[in-house]
Amino acid sequence: MSYKVVFEKLPENLEELKALPEADLTGPEKAAALTVAALCVFPKNREECYKMLDFLRGPRPLSVMEKNFIRDRFMDGKDYVPMSYFNGTSPDNDYTPSVPYTIEMEDSAAQFAEEGYTRLMIRSSGADSPRSVTLRLKPSTGQYFLWEHQLLVGIRIPKSQDEWA
Repeated sequence: MSYKVVFEKLPENLEELKALPEADLTGPEKAAALTVAALCVFPKNREECYKMLDFLRGPRPLSVMEKNFIRDRFMDGKDYVPMSYFNGTSPDNDYTPSVPYTIEMEDSAAQFAEEGYTRLMIRSSGADSPRSVTLRLKPSTGQYFLWEHQLLVGIRIPKSQDEWA
């Protein structure tokens, strides 16, 4: 199954994220797309990004180690990585997305390997293979929460930063 989530504007803080209809987290695609949107905030406001991710993780907030891991992935000017998941991006246009911001994803072959968890795959325009986001269903609320993601793995650098381009 494939999913498409569209944002007219990307949220810049937790309040804006919570105001989006996807923030009801009633589908795994909603939590996955909001995770990408939250990671886009990191270059401008690290603490706000962490707040947004904590919301998406539900009763399991980020640990200090997880925050450090995210910070480390953004070192060396790799602010473009989360933007690469939106339609219209490419290394040639410095991962500038089309507006409205659209993310497409599909079920993983191992989607229901463990009961209560689902895995979605999101394609980055800078990578050869899609990246996974694992979500956990909270049966008492019917909401999906972020469990883990592989979204900050390296991708091709933007053409404007490529010394060999």
